[in-house]
Amino acid sequence: MKSSRIKKLVENLSPLVPSPEGGGRCGNTWRKERFWQSDNMIKTVFTRTIIRPSTVRSISHSLRCNTNIPRREMGMGTENVVARLKSSGLLQTKGLIGGKWTDAYDGRTIQVNNPASGEVIASVACMGEKETKDAISSAYDALGHWSKLTAADRSSRLRNWYNLLNQHKEELGQLITLEQGKPLKEAIGEVGYGASFIEFFAEEAKRVYGDIIPSTLPDRRLFVLKQPIGVVGAITPWNFPLAMITRKVGPALACGCTVVIKPSEFTPLTALAAAELALQSGIPPGVLNVVMGDAPKIGNSLLESPQVRKITFTGSTAVGKKLMAGAADTVKKVSLELGGNAPCIVFDDADLEVALKGSLATKFRNSGQTCVCANRILVQEGIYEKFTSSFSDAVQNLKVGNGFTEGVVQGPLINEAAVQKVDSFVQDAISEGAKVLVGGKRHSLGFTFYEPTIIGDVKNEMLIARQEVFGPVAPVIRFKTEEEAIQIANDTNAGLAAYIFTSSIKRSWRVSEALEYGIVGVNEGLVSTEVAPFGGYKQSGLGREGSRYGLDEYLEIKYVCMGNMD
Repeated sequence: MKSSRIKKLVENLSPLVPSPEGGGRCGNTWRKERFWQSDNMIKTVFTRTIIRPSTVRSISHSLRCNTNIPRREMGMGTENVVARLKSSGLLQTKGLIGGKWTDAYDGRTIQVNNPASGEVIASVACMGEKETKDAISSAYDALGHWSKLTAADRSSRLRNWYNLLNQHKEELGQLITLEQGKPLKEAIGEVGYGASFIEFFAEEAKRVYGDIIPSTLPDRRLFVLKQPIGVVGAITPWNFPLAMITRKVGPALACGCTVVIKPSEFTPLTALAAAELALQSGIPPGVLNVVMGDAPKIGNSLLESPQVRKITFTGSTAVGKKLMAGAADTVKKVSLELGGNAPCIVFDDADLEVALKGSLATKFRNSGQTCVCANRILVQEGIYEKFTSSFSDAVQNLKVGNGFTEGVVQGPLINEAAVQKVDSFVQDAISEGAKVLVGGKRHSLGFTFYEPTIIGDVKNEMLIARQEVFGPVAPVIRFKTEEEAIQIANDTNAGLAAYIFTSSIKRSWRVSEALEYGIVGVNEGLVSTEVAPFGGYKQSGLGREGSRYGLDEYLEIKYVCMGNMD
C-alpha cells in the first residue's frame, strides 16, 4: 500500500464520531469489581489478569474517598483549560440533589486526574448512602409533576438541553479530554453524538403511542396505555462520559421518568457539566440528580430503594450480574449493556482498503477502550499476509500523545491498572506462541500510554482472544473457511458487536444471520447511531438503547378494560 494511502487511513481516525460502546468492561472488570466486592476479591481478579499484589494494595487504597494520594500539580496548559472551564460555569465539583449543588455530607472528596499526565484536575464530592437516598427522594417527589407535563412540554425542554450541549461542545470536549484522555477531536465528536440522543428522544417524546384492541365482547372496550416506569437509577462508565449518560437519560426523561445518575468517579466532571446545562434548559429540580463517590454505598442504595423502579447500567458483565441479583429483591426492571468480545472478520474477497479503514476505526478509537472494539481480527488465509502487512504499516503511523496535541489519534489508557492488564494479555499471548508485529509495550511517553499493537498468529484459545483487551491491541487470527470463521466468532459468552468485510452480498446475509451478536457491521467499522438499537446477545446484556426501541425500556404497559359500554 502506498504511503499516501496509509496516511489517509490514519488521518481518517482523528475526526471519527465515536460510537457509544461505553461498556464492556468499562472501567475494566477489575475496577467495577471493586464497586461491589471486598479487597480479597480484588486480589482474585487481579491475579487472573496477572497484576502484581503490590499494585492491588496501592489501587485498593487509592479508590477510597479522601485518600492522601500525592498530588501532581497542573501544568500551565492544563491550568489554562481548567480556568476557561471554570469561567464558563461548567466545572462543577458538587453533586446535584433536588436542583441544588451539594457537598458530601461528611465533607469527603475524591480526586479527578488527567490520565495523560497524572495531574489533579479537581476534587469532587465523595457521596454515599445518605446523599443517594436524598437524591432518590428528590427524584420521587419530582416524578408526579414531570410525568404529568405534556409530551410536548417535555420535548421542548429536552430540545433546549440539546441546543445547550451543542453550544458548549468545545468546552465539553475539553472536559472529556482532560478527565478521560481521548483526543480533542474525538471528544468533541462524542459531544455531538451524545447530544444526538437528546435531540432524538425530544422528538420521540411526542410519539409514545398506545393501542385500541378489538374486543371479543360487544359491551367492552379495550385499550393499552404506556406510562413512565418511575425513578431510574443510571450507572454509567468512564469511557464515554457524556454519551453513556444521554443515551440513558434522554429516553427516561422523554417518557416522563426522573433519574439519579451515578457516573464513574474517574470522569464525574462531564456528568456534572451536562447536569448544569440540563438545569439551564428548564428541566425542573429533582428530575435529574447526580451522585458520585462511594460506589458500593451508592449502588446498594439504588438497588434497595423501593422508589427506584428501574436500573440501567453500562459496564462489566460481572457487575451486571450482581445488579440483576440485587434488583431481584424489589423486582426492578433492569437494562444492561455489558462486556463484548467483538470479532472483525476479513474475508479473501474483501476490498482491502475498506477492510483496513474499518478495522482501524473499530479497533483503535478511544485507545481501544470500547466494548464494541474489535477484540479479535479474523483474517482469511488467502489475504492474511497482505492484510497484516498493510495493517501494520497503518498502525505504525498512528500518532500517540496528549489529547490536546494536534494530530494525535490515540490518547492514554484510563489508569495504571489498565496498562498493566493490557500488557499482561500481550505477554501471555507471546508466551503461548503469538508474535508481536507492531508495538507490544508501554509507550515512551510514559504515564498510561501504550503503543498501538498488532499481534499475529493468535489462537482463539489464548487469553487475549477469550477476554476483552480494552486497550490498543489487535490480536489477528488466521482462518480457512466461512464456517470456521463463524464458529470462532461465536465461541464466546459475549454477543454485543461483530464486523465482517466482504464483497459478496450473499455472504453478507449468510454471515450476518449466523453471527450471535446484537449488532453487525458489514463493510463498516463505525455502526453506532441514535436511530438504531444498541445492545447484545448472550452475556452482553439485556434490552436496547437508542432508537424507538429504547423508549420501551422506560415504559410500563397498562391494559384497561371498560365494561357495560352498550
